[in-house]
Amino acid sequence: MNINSPLVRRLSALGLLSPDQISSQAKNQYGSIAEMICNVAKISPEQLQQKASHIFHVSQYDISTFDLSMLPEQGMLNEKLIKKHKLLPIGAKGKTLFIATADPTDFSAFEDYEFNTGMQTEAVIVRYDHLEKAIDGLFDSTSGLGLTDNDMEELEGVDSGDGNKKDLATDVNSKEDDAPIIVYINKILMDAIKRGASDLHFEPYEKRYRIRFRVDGVLHEIASPPVNLESRIAARIKVMSHMDLAEKRKPQDGRIKLKINAKKSIDFRVSTLPTLWGEKIVMRILDSSSAMLGIDVLGYEPEQKQLYLDALAQPQGMILVTGPTGSGKTVSLYTGLNILNTTERNISTAEDPVEINLEGINQVQISAKSDMTFANALRAFLRQDPDIVMVGEIRDLETAEISIKAAQTGHLVLSTLHTNSAPETLTRLMNMGVPSYNIASSVSLIIAQRLARRLCKHCKEPEQLPQEELLKQGFTHEQLSDLTVYKPVGCDDCTEGYKGRVGIYEVMPITPKIAEIIMRGGNSLEIAEVAAQEGVNNLRKSGLQKVAQGVTSLVEVNRVTNM
Repeated sequence: MNINSPLVRRLSALGLLSPDQISSQAKNQYGSIAEMICNVAKISPEQLQQKASHIFHVSQYDISTFDLSMLPEQGMLNEKLIKKHKLLPIGAKGKTLFIATADPTDFSAFEDYEFNTGMQTEAVIVRYDHLEKAIDGLFDSTSGLGLTDNDMEELEGVDSGDGNKKDLATDVNSKEDDAPIIVYINKILMDAIKRGASDLHFEPYEKRYRIRFRVDGVLHEIASPPVNLESRIAARIKVMSHMDLAEKRKPQDGRIKLKINAKKSIDFRVSTLPTLWGEKIVMRILDSSSAMLGIDVLGYEPEQKQLYLDALAQPQGMILVTGPTGSGKTVSLYTGLNILNTTERNISTAEDPVEINLEGINQVQISAKSDMTFANALRAFLRQDPDIVMVGEIRDLETAEISIKAAQTGHLVLSTLHTNSAPETLTRLMNMGVPSYNIASSVSLIIAQRLARRLCKHCKEPEQLPQEELLKQGFTHEQLSDLTVYKPVGCDDCTEGYKGRVGIYEVMPITPKIAEIIMRGGNSLEIAEVAAQEGVNNLRKSGLQKVAQGVTSLVEVNRVTNM
């Protein structure tokens, strides 16, 4: 990736970005220079396409409408060059080869292609995301779930041959893994990764079998293979995750490392559950890159972000992140740990399970079999000269007391609790039996959060709602004067009008007034009232801010904030 390309220099001259920004982002390993530019300059792929076309006087083209069957003859489709340079030959006229690219200044790529084909090249500007999708569709044999009728007949009639365990790292491109059931499972896993799914559900019933993906927090059915394949699908997944094939009456847990190519692999956490009609399997996709996104993209409002950074900068105290399962607590914690992860600090974490691997952090897997509980891990940490400790979850009084003791004796402690709001977290600790004076003196910040689906930038439309309804939903009269509410529509770039998710946060520092309420045993309603007086937005108000900013819809905020 050439971060000194003419495209970067020209955009820098226009004031859209600076070389320092590009240099700081280079380590994040973006797929292309165009993707990096869009992230840094906060512009869409379509805007970058238009600007590059205008600056360099190169024609634009919508490659999303291109029929891949109309590509030039195979001799011009050099897979190695296409994947290396992120370009795609889309047509030839005489001795000129037209090449779709997101960076018309990547002259070394064009020279490389001219040398290998003996033809002159002419660039055509396309959106980088559409280009990557086209390249994936051209060369990835696992680009879709749809098997042909002949494939399905073969799938039903051939045994998968899963009697022997293989290496934990499963290579989806391996030519040896050509049994139909193996190909089918690989296609499903690859499709889940491409769609940005967080979880996969394999569910057997009496008369049907269904496979669902959770995309942006919502489950979608994507396949329904023959019900008689239940045992083969379960066997294949259990082999991949190194589970006991013979054990079908007890739940099991495992892990898969799926090798995508020579440089990239994806981890899956796998759980089986015996049901009436077979084993239900749920797979969680563990994406280590999510912790590297940076705090700026998580959705914190500026004042909320500053409160979090201020708490992270403290030498001691406790930061608690709360919310239901799947609300992004782990990403919030690891974003903080990533900020703190320097050679000057000793950081240890106790997790169940370890979801994101970070170099420089000592991570411990909680295991009941080996008596490695959260409490025991914490005791060991405190003998290891720690600066920062992260506890995956405070589940009992023993863990809570050790964590608070660590926060009071010169350590910064980060942890999670399953509560609905920041004020309820404090009363939950009291109900667990933690003395109120210990809570008031150790907890420094509480973050309650939810994840809401982002509206698709390409298809969202304004929604006309009566002012009375907007006031009823929680907007103020001042907000109504300059308020545009958007609704989802749906297009080829998104799922039901949404693409990606954004965090909604309630960030509550423990101020002297709140500490006073805690000390006298006050309830969560009293704490919430004082927090609101001190300017803390609850989850509902934070969600309405996202609606006013056009980030998400009112329907989505109602869904995640339970109104």
